[in-house]
Amino acid sequence: MTDAAGVVPLFPLPNAVLLPRAILPLHIFEERYRKMTADTLRSHRQIAMAVLRKGWERDYYARPAIEPVVCVGTILSHEELPDGRYNLLLQGRTRARVVEEVGDEPYRQARLAAIAETGGSESDLAAERGRLVELLGRPAYAALPGVEQICRMAAAGMSTSDVADLAASTLLPDAEVALRLSLLGEADVGVRVRRVLEAVEALRPAWRNIPDDAGMN
Repeated sequence: MTDAAGVVPLFPLPNAVLLPRAILPLHIFEERYRKMTADTLRSHRQIAMAVLRKGWERDYYARPAIEPVVCVGTILSHEELPDGRYNLLLQGRTRARVVEEVGDEPYRQARLAAIAETGGSESDLAAERGRLVELLGRPAYAALPGVEQICRMAAAGMSTSDVADLAASTLLPDAEVALRLSLLGEADVGVRVRRVLEAVEALRPAWRNIPDDAGMN
């Protein structure tokens, strides 16, 4: 999860919650984060996405407070633009908590501790998995961008935990920062999967204009 020194760069944003398996496009334009990207590309290619706490605007160019739960992602691809900016695709890998911020780089860095997951064996989650896959296969959901790919990956044997993370990342509105953050920090896989299932089911009323041949009760 980290480089040889046990340190990962932090990239804090106000509303972007990265979940494991999800892919987040990033446009890097600030000078400090250009350096972060260049340094990261020369080493472990890992960046920890963090969420800024309310009131961050007053101290943005220093070190405003962040939520302690982060997602460590790996840079899948990058494009360096002529003026030094970068376009990245970052894929979430690991749930973690900030232990302490360290270093004297212009960008923020931290030592992290991975969140140890509990429970969630596939046999224990068989009913939840079946319900989630069945739900995503309904026309009201299957018509949404990204859902068909999740269903294919589930059929290919992706773990229930990963299916739930991708469903949450794909379907939950970006504005649901608190919910996404709580899912990121939930160590109990069974609890997390059930919460994702409830949240996805609760979205259906907003999509009444999309036909659902199977109906919803």
